[in-house]
Amino acid sequence: MKRTEPEQIGEVINALLKADNLDVKLDEQRISAVWPDVVGMGVNRYTIERYVKQGTLYVRLSSASLRNELMLCRTSLISRLNEAVGRQVINNITFY
Repeated sequence: MKRTEPEQIGEVINALLKADNLDVKLDEQRISAVWPDVVGMGVNRYTIERYVKQGTLYVRLSSASLRNELMLCRTSLISRLNEAVGRQVINNITFY
């Protein structure tokens, strides 16, 4: 059995995630998880559903007026969400 240099467990896990292309899916789940922190509890109260598909965050809201207001600050939300995750995960947000 050949001895190799020790590696940190975090590096091994990250390598496995990248090898199976699971790091993208994990980051998509992180975007959904940080949504309440980025928009605040007031906006999150009207959020019914959210998910990421092919670089687009889909957010279902129960308030039409809030939906229109969030559409105006879409680019700011995209940058804040990507910054919270630490890399470029989403390119667009669709509110419905």
